[in-house]
Amino acid sequence: MEGEMGAPEFWNNPEKAQKHIARLNGLKRAIAGLVAFNKRLDDAAVMVELIEAATPAEQEAHARELGAAVTTMVEELDRLEIASFLTGQFDRNNAIFSIQAGAGGTESNDWADILFRMYSRWCERRGFAVELMDVQPGDTAGISKATILIKGENAYGYAKAERGVHRLVRISPFDSNKRRHTSFCAVDVVAEITEEIVIEIPEDEIRTDVYRSSGKGGQGVNTTDSAVRLTHIPSGIVVVCQNERSQIKNKAAALNVLKARLYEKKLDEQRSEMEKFYGDKGEIGFGSQIRSYVLQPYQMVKDLRTGVSTSDTQAVLDGDLDRFIYGWLRAGCPRHRNKDIQMDD
Repeated sequence: MEGEMGAPEFWNNPEKAQKHIARLNGLKRAIAGLVAFNKRLDDAAVMVELIEAATPAEQEAHARELGAAVTTMVEELDRLEIASFLTGQFDRNNAIFSIQAGAGGTESNDWADILFRMYSRWCERRGFAVELMDVQPGDTAGISKATILIKGENAYGYAKAERGVHRLVRISPFDSNKRRHTSFCAVDVVAEITEEIVIEIPEDEIRTDVYRSSGKGGQGVNTTDSAVRLTHIPSGIVVVCQNERSQIKNKAAALNVLKARLYEKKLDEQRSEMEKFYGDKGEIGFGSQIRSYVLQPYQMVKDLRTGVSTSDTQAVLDGDLDRFIYGWLRAGCPRHRNKDIQMDD
């Protein structure tokens, strides 16, 4: 690929050239960690030889240094192993991430808002960019639905672990009697489809509705009918985009999301176990959750698919989700599938 960059005609198509460079840089990043880790292994081997040849007084100091190096290497090896699981067709793609409030009314709307903040913080931790595509406020508080585009390398590979129903148990801030309430929200994740995947949608199968954008607005966002809602008539899939001031841009973004959802649906239909890819989402209510967030009467977040749990609920709600994502990725790996995953505090 580096040789192709030296060809005289390489920059004749700047857009194609930029994509070529981005892919090359991604491949370099994929192997850079392995190269660096192998170098650390060589350094550790040299240090072992030094310890064996050193005096007893020197051995203790060298041993402490080696112990610190090994601890760092174990953490790095863990990250390399997780990255090796991201081998799906679309794992490297951006992710279209949706949160939908379920059973629970105002409680669920508030829970959806909390999840929106939690995932935004998680994206910040991982260095992913977030682009808000659509948000629908709740009747009293919070949000009823939100869709974001998560941009970054392997964004879909990591985010797909969160697909499913999330359950919250807490003392309701909206209940004057301070009773405990249970709320549910569904998270859906699909990969952003690139130009390599061709999805043809006949125009007569799409109903287009335009309306005035809601939300904070400003700069003309809420003063024109720029929001676009696309309905795919045969499947009933509905997609909304209202983050741009331009109706044309909103329609293009919505069409891209619709294609991604239709392609995901097509993949689901090709599998005998639909829930394996779609995340066991099912009903947005009791009995269908993948993870429980219990704030009362005790503090615990537990993933019901893998058994991974923690009592540090505040850290989780602040975006510390990697322990659950890593556990799910390991559970799906043949080398780990038959092992009990214990990642408690």
